[in-house]
Amino acid sequence: MIKHWPTMLLGIIVAAIFLIAVFSFQVKETESAVVTTFGKPEEASYGPGLHFRWPYPIQEIFRFDHRFRCFSGTTASQGAETLTKDSKNVFVSVFMNYRIGDAKKFYEQLVTVENGEEQLNDWMRGYTLETLGKYNFDQLINTNPKKMRLVQIQQDILKKLQERAKPYGIEVSRVGIDALNIPESISKKVFERMNQERKVVAANYLAEGKKKAEEIKIETDSEKRIALAKADAEAKQIRALGDAEAAKYYSVFKKSPELAAFLRKLDSLRKILKSKTTLILDTDSAPFDILKLNADKLNSNVGPQK
Repeated sequence: MIKHWPTMLLGIIVAAIFLIAVFSFQVKETESAVVTTFGKPEEASYGPGLHFRWPYPIQEIFRFDHRFRCFSGTTASQGAETLTKDSKNVFVSVFMNYRIGDAKKFYEQLVTVENGEEQLNDWMRGYTLETLGKYNFDQLINTNPKKMRLVQIQQDILKKLQERAKPYGIEVSRVGIDALNIPESISKKVFERMNQERKVVAANYLAEGKKKAEEIKIETDSEKRIALAKADAEAKQIRALGDAEAAKYYSVFKKSPELAAFLRKLDSLRKILKSKTTLILDTDSAPFDILKLNADKLNSNVGPQK
């Protein structure tokens, strides 16, 4: 008996593991689980952890990932063509971010994720076409961002999807337009219109620039005139002060007119003969007459040689 004890212990452990596997189930942190008893779901879903269960077919476990997922719709619904309010054709592709918030409601209404996404695809397509039909073409495609309403369109679709999906245990957090195209038949006209709008905007900018340049020029000319007038006034003031100072010295010359005339002539000679210069001039003309006067005085002082 003692010899078989290890074998018995191993059998007990294996049996315990088997019973735990049969009568329990584990739910991950990223999951929610719905337990059905003879096909009828229990009152509440199960969160993460280890839970007790009856083996199949009494009870069955349905697990749902409750993380947010990005859903762009089925291949057939991507790039759907629709009409705007002003009867212009556009191709639009929309995506959404959603999660299974209430696993029990989701299972009761849709059972599987495939069924849920098929239903979401129909809702998303329908609400997209309905919403775009309330807006004009230039509110979807425009060179002026202020006229575009893409954000408002996305919010409108999101609100409708949230209200529709909530009874199914689905939470929709975001709706976005990932592609917006136009048929080739009207694309040329659209580009021509956009080009004309750009030309109008460019012309407005040029006109505004010329206006600003003219204003700057007028302002600069005005400042220039003010600065010149101010400089002229200061120059006149300085000239007046100089004349007043010069008048003091002129009053001294009045006492000796001959000295004043002599000094003026010397000053004129100094300006004329700044460098080596050879001049043939009449010494009877001012200011060169002082040379003749000085020579005559020199000869008179020396006198005749004996």
